Amino acid sequence: MPHTTSAPPSASELRRQPSRRFSVAPMMDWTDRHCRFFLRLLSKQALLYTEMVTTGALLHGDRQRFLRYSECEHPLALQLGGSNPADLAACARLAEDVGYDEVNLNVGCPSDRVQNNMIGACLMGHPQLVADCVKAMQDAVSIPVTVKHRIGINGRDSYAELCDFVGTVAAAGCRSFTVHARIAILEGLSPKENREVPPLRYEVAAQLTQDFPELEFILNGGIKTLDECRTHLQTFDGVMLGREAYHNPYVLAQVDQQLFASDTPVVGRAEALRQLRPYIEQHLAEGGVMHHITRHVLGLGQGFPGARRFRQLLSVDVHKVDEPLQLLDQATQLLEGH
Repeated sequence: MPHTTSAPPSASELRRQPSRRFSVAPMMDWTDRHCRFFLRLLSKQALLYTEMVTTGALLHGDRQRFLRYSECEHPLALQLGGSNPADLAACARLAEDVGYDEVNLNVGCPSDRVQNNMIGACLMGHPQLVADCVKAMQDAVSIPVTVKHRIGINGRDSYAELCDFVGTVAAAGCRSFTVHARIAILEGLSPKENREVPPLRYEVAAQLTQDFPELEFILNGGIKTLDECRTHLQTFDGVMLGREAYHNPYVLAQVDQQLFASDTPVVGRAEALRQLRPYIEQHLAEGGVMHHITRHVLGLGQGFPGARRFRQLLSVDVHKVDEPLQLLDQATQLLEGH
């Protein structure tokens, strides 16, 4: 039987919502500003997420470094890790002040490192605290506040407990939930194992769409192709790709055409790299290293003659030359026609 929530629809639904039909997951060490700039060259429509930033890092660390982005990255969401409502509200204000389109609370990361600080998936055991965090953030900003979570954690993995979590957080005003369709096992598994060992249970996430029809649900976990995206979009409001979008970024090149009915031409691999060149030149001029950026494009080199050489140029040889841009041009030539 569908659940109803007591939150008035107006407050959050009047917030300007980015489309979440297709998004790229927040991934530590991967979805930095360089990666996001590159992914935006492949898709104008995909919603991009930052790496998770903890409230402590944002409030007490190098704020400009954590919040920096390029204007072209929009639509763009900042993912926060934390469990102190006042701190999260302060960070949400920072996100809104610099122009982020959404702020997302991490209730899915299973790392021991974050458990000890009450961040991530362990918060699924504390639905009211998550609700308090969401309400504090929503009261502080006018941009949407969303939650990314698992379907449960070990010891709290029944469907009834999942409904209790979603219902409690929705009652605080959250209208959009990104569901990683696995439980998180908080003891004994590494974060990597937690992305692979617990089985995917899409049917559990799908049941939420039936029981909470007034909420938006985005499916995450194990999705690899645009065909799979289209299938899941028959059930869910949106899909979120994680590792596949990083290891095989060219999957994004047809997202706009296939999922958003765009009539713009599909950008070629070589053309995408050519469009990235001025950004790399600027980074070098600022004292940066080309590998900071090109490590994110290695996945363009897959499935064609010369792909291995392409990856070698930009991952190994790049550290041995004085003129890295010449190497970039060589690598771009290898992508021509693919």
